[in-house]
Amino acid sequence: MSSEADDLTQPRLAKLARLRDLGIEPYPSRFERTHSAADAVARFAELGGHTLRLAGRITSRRVMGKASFCHIQDGSGRVQLYLRQDGVGPEAYERFRDLIDLGDLLGAEGKLFQTRAGEITLDVSRFDLLAKALRPLPEKWHGLTDVEKRYRQRYLDLTVNEDVRRVFRLRSAIIGAIRCFLDRRGFVEVETPVLQALYGGAAARPFITHYNALDRDFYLRISLELYLKRLIVGGYDRVYELGRVFRNEGLSTEHNPEFTLLETYEAYADYHDVLAMVEEMIPWVAETALGTTTIEWQGRPIDLRPPWHRVTLRQAILDHAGLDVDAFPDQASLYEQVASLGLPIVPGTPRGKIIDELLSRFVEPKLVEPTFVLDYPVELSPLAKRKPERPDLVERFEGFVGGIEIANAFSELNDPLDQRQRFLQQAQDRAAGDEEAQPTDEAFLLALEHGMPPTGGLGIGIDRLVMVLTNQPSIREVILFPQLRSRD
Repeated sequence: MSSEADDLTQPRLAKLARLRDLGIEPYPSRFERTHSAADAVARFAELGGHTLRLAGRITSRRVMGKASFCHIQDGSGRVQLYLRQDGVGPEAYERFRDLIDLGDLLGAEGKLFQTRAGEITLDVSRFDLLAKALRPLPEKWHGLTDVEKRYRQRYLDLTVNEDVRRVFRLRSAIIGAIRCFLDRRGFVEVETPVLQALYGGAAARPFITHYNALDRDFYLRISLELYLKRLIVGGYDRVYELGRVFRNEGLSTEHNPEFTLLETYEAYADYHDVLAMVEEMIPWVAETALGTTTIEWQGRPIDLRPPWHRVTLRQAILDHAGLDVDAFPDQASLYEQVASLGLPIVPGTPRGKIIDELLSRFVEPKLVEPTFVLDYPVELSPLAKRKPERPDLVERFEGFVGGIEIANAFSELNDPLDQRQRFLQQAQDRAAGDEEAQPTDEAFLLALEHGMPPTGGLGIGIDRLVMVLTNQPSIREVILFPQLRSRD
């Protein structure tokens, strides 16, 4: 323990020992609370005159001779306590004054009254220490502003920053609203394996672990797709899963290697049907969770109500990069053209990935208003159905809000022969050095060979959606415990 930590903890350890010498257990098993802080304050007119039992962490403290005020905070909010020597007794009051600190957890019993300043307050008749904090909270007036410390010690961040608690309450409400929306439409929520013998369903590198009982390597899933489509084969018409997925990639304001993904699959639907559902779902979720369909994003209002703007990928790149990708139908000609735009493209990069880089660099940041970008190169979408009139493209869209991709959807490929050929092409790409190319999944192909109906599939990154709906510029602000680089 550092000398600084010693200076902070030794006085509290001494108080802890003193409490035990007095026969007081500083970490009791339970406390019977009758009301939350917010409930007590909100129902003051009804509860006045009744004895209440409240509990929470001490966040402020003011000792004045024979009377003291403090605030305790629980998950609902905070309430003021008033402790008098005459009310709790001389010994208990001395204990509060000398042995109780900011950050301690306290249970208090008493009756509510309103101070002359108008604050609802509990007049304490007795109190119990529920947990002695051996370290102080961050300095009250400045709060917790060190970003690294906020993420590494999220419990402190939540304790002192109400805005952070609000964001995560909204995250929960957003997820609940999504479930409600899908359940009402007849979707069935399911669970699929996290540990998989073969990963797939996205272009990403996996995390690898070892399964001791089987003595073989397994993978943490990078997607939910291939198992959910097996359920469509099995006769479920509408399924969805909300789950954690894992992609062995870099860290950024929009990427966390472990994140929450929603995937839905609907039989007898295509990507136009899915687009209509997304266009209805996102504003409904916003209205349900936030109370409005107009959000603020980085100082700019965004109206989520339909219709959203629609543009093809080709047209979007032409509009924002001044380049018509259809005029350069092979890799060599497109590579030569984009090199002049200053893109750091490695020679030999497949044509589809060059187009994806054009989208990321020139188009995505401009898509602040809700926008669907449609019709992607087949090379980028090995699990999507081709467009009948343009077999070099697939029936796919991505949804953008605030310059961030929040949704990705296909008309799902259900031709097992075409799917096998796509997997073979992916294998060639992998042999040529593409580490994100998908492996051939024979078990999935076997399922497709039994017949899968036309299906529309959707993926929504929950963390990014919460970012946009709560106006947070970094994905780490909406993940309670984000991945961070080692301090070393």
